[in-house]
Amino acid sequence: MNSIKVMLCDDHRMIREGIKQLLELDGDIEVIAEANDGEECLSIIDQVKPDVLLLDINMPKMNGLKVLENLSSKKLKYRVLILTIHNEIDYLIKSMDIGVDGYVLKDSDSSVLKKAIISVFNGEKYIQSELVPLLEERMEQRIDVDSSEDKVLTRREVEVLKLLTEGLFNKEIAYQLSISEKTVKNHVSNIFKKICVSDRTQAAVYAIKNNIVELY
Repeated sequence: MNSIKVMLCDDHRMIREGIKQLLELDGDIEVIAEANDGEECLSIIDQVKPDVLLLDINMPKMNGLKVLENLSSKKLKYRVLILTIHNEIDYLIKSMDIGVDGYVLKDSDSSVLKKAIISVFNGEKYIQSELVPLLEERMEQRIDVDSSEDKVLTRREVEVLKLLTEGLFNKEIAYQLSISEKTVKNHVSNIFKKICVSDRTQAAVYAIKNNIVELY
């Protein structure tokens, strides 16, 4: 198997060096580029084209969330894994709402970080297990799970919800399912009404809690 190409974006050089050494120990992961801040990250990422971007949140010039927002608008979608000291659930929710692929804390074991990188590389979502209860608790009162017949999602709505949870935009979902973007928009609106949520983050949490998608 070819090594997974990773780009590191963190304003602390020693942290980048330590992470690089840990990741490259077994040869499955290769760090191909580093950036000291968000602006530098955006200036070189299209040149190096990493498989996974390992992104810090607090950085000078441009923070990680701003970088994530910028990358989400690009035609070439990168896999992004947030690696941060922040265990505040608000940061996680904001990241998910923008479309992050994974979220891991810096005090995690190297095995957890490697698993997260591999999962994200394979197109899966990865939220560190310790953070899931906090996420569920925050969303508990905002998600009204109703199993009545008029709340049951159709097969197509389930397909749309799965792709939505993967961070795809309406246009991308339309392409995947060979339907119009307007039809996708209608499906998303119906999904929100049926599961009683108001945004994509809540919909993603609903999908995870109800085993519509798997969380690794």
